[in-house]
Amino acid sequence: MKKLAFLVFMLLGGASFLSAAQVEISVKIDDDVPNVPGHSKSPVEPPYVWQEGYTFTFDESCLGCTLRLVDESDTVVYTTVITSDTVVLPSTFSGNYELQVIRGIWCFFGFIEL
Repeated sequence: MKKLAFLVFMLLGGASFLSAAQVEISVKIDDDVPNVPGHSKSPVEPPYVWQEGYTFTFDESCLGCTLRLVDESDTVVYTTVITSDTVVLPSTFSGNYELQVIRGIWCFFGFIEL
């Protein structure tokens, strides 16, 4: 379904989006969220994330999730809530980072270069 939504987006004017690269996303349980008995730890489908420079585009499953940028020393250097399908990071960042999307107990992460 997400791939179909992306295809429709491209056909309806997302042609400039063609230069964006998809961020490879993995999943882990977020250590900052306590384990809640009775909540499933079964695998979940990771979101789709695309990067074009400092602009990141997220699928609809990311709305309301927390976005974190973690540097190479495992320090969170930027945090925001994803309120639309696009987030532009400050251009003051440069180097390699871990991009995290926090949804409940799940931390979806990928490695990016800015």
